[in-house]
Amino acid sequence: MSFHNQSILPAVRKMRDFEILLNSKYTYIVLLDTHIGQLKSVIREGNRAGKKILLHADLVQGLRNDEHGAEFLCQEIKPAGLISTRSSVLGVAKRRGILSVQRLFMLDSMALDTSYSMVRNTKPDCVEVLPGIIPQVFEELHEQIKVPIFAGGFIRTIEDVEAALSGGAAAVTTSKKELWKHFQPD
Repeated sequence: MSFHNQSILPAVRKMRDFEILLNSKYTYIVLLDTHIGQLKSVIREGNRAGKKILLHADLVQGLRNDEHGAEFLCQEIKPAGLISTRSSVLGVAKRRGILSVQRLFMLDSMALDTSYSMVRNTKPDCVEVLPGIIPQVFEELHEQIKVPIFAGGFIRTIEDVEAALSGGAAAVTTSKKELWKHFQPD
């Protein structure tokens, strides 16, 4: 299984890594830890290079992660998708026709049960599960929520990626450049 022929969704923390990815074969890129002042030019550069940016709305410095912030991102910045833990942010993305990715933290079985109801209410296009090193949960989760699952967090090795993918994840989000290189699409 993959997400648009990508088993890895490179997650960018530093702009120099973003510049490296502009020349890669990856189409979808996750943008973490950005400043509101950078966003327009970063998305424009990504679009010029044929990239689709999934923006982590909760990690944009200088912008509240609420409905108004999401409206601004959708109307002015226009990423390919928004990632958030907040249902209200994802609701705006869905209404605006932007890919919505709900980030879920799986701390224990109670968090898993809570995630089922959150996803049923929000109806995101995809979910990102953290930590991504719990592949035994992915199959059960996918049966319950019926949307693609991204595995993220603590993904450090090729084996971690392969375990997540064989466990049912559509893709793995990671900031590890050596994994980007290893799993780069053809």
